[in-house]
Amino acid sequence: MRVVPSICTFCGVGCGIGLRVEGGRVVGVEPQPGHPVSQGQLCSKGWSTSFAIDTADRLTRPLIREATGLRPASWDEALERVAGAFRDALAEGGPGAVGVISCARATNEDNYAAQKFARAVLGSNNVDHCARICHSPSVAGLTLTLGSGAMTSSIADIDEADLILLIGADASENHAMIGARILRAQARGAQLVVVDPRQTRLARLADQHVQLTLGSNIALLNGLLQIIFANGWENRAFLDQRCENVDVLRQHVAGLTPELTSAQTGVAVAELERLAYALSHARAAFIAYGMGITQFQSGTNNVIAVSNLALVCGQVGRPGAGINPLRGQNNVQGACDMGCLPNVYPGYQSAASDEVQAKFAQAWGVPMPQAPGLTSLGMTQAALAGEFKALMIMGEEPVLTDPDQHHVERALRALDFLVVVELTMTETAKLADVVLPAASFAEKDGTFTNCERRVQRIRRAISPPGEAWTDWQILGALAARMGYLGMIWTDAEAIFDEMAGLTPICSAMSYPALDAHHGLHWPCDAAHPQGSPLLHAQSFPRGRGRLLPVSQVAPDECPDAEFPFFFTTQRLHFHYGGGSMTRKSPLLERETPAGLLFIHPQDAANLHLQDGQGVRLRSRRGSLETCARITDDVPPGTLSMPYHFREAPCNILTNSAQDPQSKMPELKACAVAIEPLPPGVAPRSPEELSKETGDG
Repeated sequence: MRVVPSICTFCGVGCGIGLRVEGGRVVGVEPQPGHPVSQGQLCSKGWSTSFAIDTADRLTRPLIREATGLRPASWDEALERVAGAFRDALAEGGPGAVGVISCARATNEDNYAAQKFARAVLGSNNVDHCARICHSPSVAGLTLTLGSGAMTSSIADIDEADLILLIGADASENHAMIGARILRAQARGAQLVVVDPRQTRLARLADQHVQLTLGSNIALLNGLLQIIFANGWENRAFLDQRCENVDVLRQHVAGLTPELTSAQTGVAVAELERLAYALSHARAAFIAYGMGITQFQSGTNNVIAVSNLALVCGQVGRPGAGINPLRGQNNVQGACDMGCLPNVYPGYQSAASDEVQAKFAQAWGVPMPQAPGLTSLGMTQAALAGEFKALMIMGEEPVLTDPDQHHVERALRALDFLVVVELTMTETAKLADVVLPAASFAEKDGTFTNCERRVQRIRRAISPPGEAWTDWQILGALAARMGYLGMIWTDAEAIFDEMAGLTPICSAMSYPALDAHHGLHWPCDAAHPQGSPLLHAQSFPRGRGRLLPVSQVAPDECPDAEFPFFFTTQRLHFHYGGGSMTRKSPLLERETPAGLLFIHPQDAANLHLQDGQGVRLRSRRGSLETCARITDDVPPGTLSMPYHFREAPCNILTNSAQDPQSKMPELKACAVAIEPLPPGVAPRSPEELSKETGDG
C-alpha cells in the first residue's frame, strides 16, 4: 500500500487527504498530517472519498445515442460525432448557438481548457458553470464594492477573530472543517453570531441567533447600519481613509429605524441593537456568508449590503477580519478564476476589453469572440427559443441542481445536440446524444483552488478505468478534430504554466512553488511571490471601497391563499450536490433517508401530520412527494428540503426568477402548498407522478 497526497473533492474548504492505493485501486482515505487547512482532520464526506470514485458503476467507454438508446462506441467515432454536431450548429446558428458548461469539481487545468475550447475553437463566450447558481452574486457584488469577488481572508483568520458573524450559511453541515474551526474559536472566547431563518446546528450553539424572516437580508443589514450610524459607532478613520459614498449611504439608511427593521425582519429591536454594538466594537470580525445571501433575485444587492456593513465597521484588511463567501464545491473558486464565465477570461480579465481580446488572440493564435456570452440559464432560455443548438456539459448535473427541473429538461431536449462528459450515468447524462467517460481527480494531475484562494496540487494515484480520459485530453482531441491544434498539451503542468503566463494574479505560481508551500493564495505575482492570504490590507483593487445604497426587495413569490407556505432549500452534512458521489457510500447513504421535508411542529399539528408521513408539495412549476420530518429547525410557515435526492428533486418546485445583475435564480425562496398523504401511503417518484399528470 502507498499513500498519495491529494485534496478533498467535496466542498470548497480544500482539506488535505492521502489516497491509500493498493492493487491499482483507492482503498481508503486518511487525513494529511500538518495540512494548514484541515489540520489533520476530515469530515464524514472526506473520509468516504474512495466510494465516490469507485469503478463499480463508472463510465468506461464513450456512448452514442441511437434510436434504441445509448450504445458503446470508439473514441474516434464519438469525437467525430461531437465535432460534426458542433460544426453543423456553428454553420446554422453561428457562435451564439453553441456553448460549454464547465465543472466546479474539475481541476483548474480542465476548466482553463474548457473556456479556451469555447473561445478559441467555438469562437463563443458562451461558457459558464455552477457558480451561476451559488456565488455569482459574490463576484458581481464584491467586485463593485471592493474590486475583487473572493474571500478577503484566509480560513486561518478564524483563529484571530474575536467575533464571527455567519450569515445565511450552515457551516457545520456544508463546510464541516470551517464549522469545527469556528467552534474552537468560540471555545477560546470568540463571540459567535448566526443570522439565519433556520435553527442550524451552529445557530443553536451561537452566543446570538438572529432568526430573521426568509428573504429579509437587506432590511436587516440596512437596519444594523442605521443603528451604527445613529450611535456614532462607525469606524470613521477607516471610512475617511479608504471608502467613498459614506454620506450617501448614511442618508439612505437614516429613516430605517430599529422599529421598522424589526417589523420587516421579525427580529426584536434589542437583538438588532445587540448585534450592531458587537460588530462595530469588535477588534476583528470574521464575516462569512453562504447561499442564504446569494440565492435570491436580490443576491448581488444582498452581497453589497454585507460589504457595506463590513466597510462601515472597518472589518476588512486586518488579521481575523474580512468578508468571506463560503464556496460550496471543491473548485468553484478555481473555475471562476480560470475564466469559465461568459464575461471574463482567466484571472477576471474582461471579455469586453479590446486589450484583453488582443492579448488572448495573440497567445492562442486565433481571433477572440466579440459578442457577449450567455450564462448557463441564458443558454437554457435560448435553447427553448430555438436559438441555441449544441451544448457540452462537463461534470455538472443541471437536471437536479438548476431551478425548475421540468424547464431544464425541456431545454436540454430542445437542443439539436447534447454531449455530456461524466464519471457516472447521471440524470443529465441520460439525456445526452453522446456521453464521454471522464477521469476522476484521483486519476489525473492538476490543481484545485479552495474558497480562501489557495491553489493546491492533486496527483494521479491510479489509472482511469477502461477508456476514460481527463477533461483536458478530451477537449484537446476534440479541438484538433475541429482544426485547432493549440490545445495539444503534454501534461497538466504545461496547461498550468500556460495559464500562469496569461493570468496576472497567478503569474508567480508553478507546480514546484505550490508543492513547497502547501499551495499558494492568489494574487501570487512578482510583488507577492509567497501569495496573499490576506487581501486589502492597504488598499482595494478599485482604489477606495465603494459604499452602495441598496434597498430591501421581497422574494419574487411570497405565500398566498393558494400557496400558503414559504419554501427554501438546504444541504445536509452527509451528502453533497446531486448525490452522484456521496450516495455511492453506504456509510453516508444510511445516515439520511432519500428525500425529506422539514416542517415545524406547529404547522404539522395544523395539518394533522405525523413525523415520517408522506406529503405532496406543489408550486407554480410542479409537484413532488416526499416524507415529512417534524423539527423546529425551521420556523412556522417555512418548509425546507435538501436537493441531493433524485427520488425527491426539490428543484421541481423552485423559482427561476433571476437577479438582474448576476442572473442568479432565486433558489432560496418560493411559495408552495402542502397536502398530507394518507397514513401508510408511500410517496411516489417523479416518474410515477409525471405519468399521472402527463407532465414530462
